[in-house]
Amino acid sequence: MNDFNLLKKIVEENNSFLLSTHINPDADALGSVLAMHNILQKLRKKVRIVNHSSTPYNLEFLDKDGIIEKYDERMHADIFNEANVFMLLDLNQASRIGKMEKGFRDFKGMKVCIDHHQDNENTFDYVFGGTEYTSTCEILFDFIKETKIAVIDYGIAYQLYAGIMTDTGSFRFERTSPHTHKIAAELLETGVDPTDIYDKIYNQFKFGRIKLLGEALSTIKLDSTGRIAYMIVKHDALEKNKTNEADVDGFVNYCLTIQEVLIGIFFYELKDGIKISFRSKGDIPVNKLAGEFNGGGHINASGARLDNTAIDEVIDKVITAAQRYI
Repeated sequence: MNDFNLLKKIVEENNSFLLSTHINPDADALGSVLAMHNILQKLRKKVRIVNHSSTPYNLEFLDKDGIIEKYDERMHADIFNEANVFMLLDLNQASRIGKMEKGFRDFKGMKVCIDHHQDNENTFDYVFGGTEYTSTCEILFDFIKETKIAVIDYGIAYQLYAGIMTDTGSFRFERTSPHTHKIAAELLETGVDPTDIYDKIYNQFKFGRIKLLGEALSTIKLDSTGRIAYMIVKHDALEKNKTNEADVDGFVNYCLTIQEVLIGIFFYELKDGIKISFRSKGDIPVNKLAGEFNGGGHINASGARLDNTAIDEVIDKVITAAQRYI
């Protein structure tokens, strides 16, 4: 059981906050930091959001006021000394904030984590949330409702709905519950338009991303068991299609649309390494599979990054490891 009253006390008794979320933020990451920013502003707190990554172009509408700052070591040299509380949302491993990691680890104030992933790092003073939640935005909804720290107006509801809708796979993933749908109904009652939010997130991609998706789909292969599907995107394909890392988000899910496939794997070549995304059906714990490659995440959705590694060096190793889980 979360002690949301303790979180409320932390918020009320401190005056300045630094908020951040993970590299290449998704709608849950952005929705949760923006909703928390909204709450803190209503309480007349000093608050800034600084992220390692730029906001993906299809999610920029969530930050229509341009609140989020992209971290710059020179510009933001003093931010870690200005806040009483450093709050990370939608992640529980400090390495997931990229270049801000050192500043977080050296931070002298209170370190707070609000998250719904597994295996949180033991570096926080307080952790709120848990894996029973569909999303970090759902955690914030329960926090607000239980403590009455703020009124869920249209602005907060808009952010929370975007995060919950995307992290539940449009309300189809396993942890989607009656409670989740009740939350969504209450958020919609504020005037949030679900069609509009879905359209902005999923139907406004650049042409280059669609071309890139076509190339990625053409690489799909099955392993010898027919239960594992994987696809590959090389770095030069991004340059050719004028796309970036954020554009490959969600590609791995196409692997699981193949009949009889239980594990989907996406290999993405970085300039100095590779990123691997894992997805699974049922009770196959791809978070443990990702852990074999220094990654982690949810039981059915996880990832890993390997620095200074060639993509051709790891594909067979990952597939072999994945076969032990089916």
